[in-house]
Amino acid sequence: MRPRDLPVDFATPNAARLYDYFLGGASNSSIDRELAHRISEAAPDTHGYVRSNRNFLRRAVRHMVGEGITQFLDIGSGIPTLGNVHEVARIVTPWVRVLYVDNNESAVNHSNTILNGDPNVLAVQADLRLPDHVLSKAAEFLDFSQPVGLLTVAVLHFIPDSDDPRALLANYHSALPSGSCHALSHATGDFDAEQMAAAIAAYEKDNDRLERVFARTREEVAALMGDDLELVEPGVVPTELWRPDGPRASKSGAYAALARKP
Repeated sequence: MRPRDLPVDFATPNAARLYDYFLGGASNSSIDRELAHRISEAAPDTHGYVRSNRNFLRRAVRHMVGEGITQFLDIGSGIPTLGNVHEVARIVTPWVRVLYVDNNESAVNHSNTILNGDPNVLAVQADLRLPDHVLSKAAEFLDFSQPVGLLTVAVLHFIPDSDDPRALLANYHSALPSGSCHALSHATGDFDAEQMAAAIAAYEKDNDRLERVFARTREEVAALMGDDLELVEPGVVPTELWRPDGPRASKSGAYAALARKP
């Protein structure tokens, strides 16, 4: 699907379309690509960061399907193209059910255009910071009497400490039935502080700092999982080191983790 087939709402750069561009997708516009080029000039490893993050998502979904999970709640999903949750899971389990959630209207509109009426996959607009609202929408589409795969991949670094991301996640964790899993990834400056700061500065400058990015340390990322879930080995690690299934091919600018609810 080419950009001309999508709803026309490309007035400003968009994080979801920016991510799509870095993955090599077509659901983006010239204004997104211009920002991507500025970020890449400031931080040349950004393409590698994004690819490493997407590869982690694929491995995490495959792990959860292997645990018997056939329904997913992906919050901060962006645009579900290029090997996203339903595509990866359906390689193993054709009847998988996925609810994509994003707070950006553009991302949701594009998602539902791409999904083209698939009855088992839906995108809805909602804000991670309103867990009761998100969970209400999720309960209309998913069966919370059965295990759910929760994903918050590359989204929590948009949530400031003032919104207490750990407490927000605790609300989601409490709603998950036993046997559910939560996979997350989160930007960090632990590996290359200078380059991560440059990438963030380029991104924030373009949107007048209306959408901030908060890179966190390993300890801070680990704390987000709370006390109710059990980390799956290897714990909180760079994205490319979470259960790699091939040679290390890209650099990481994020931590990744997956935990299971007993």
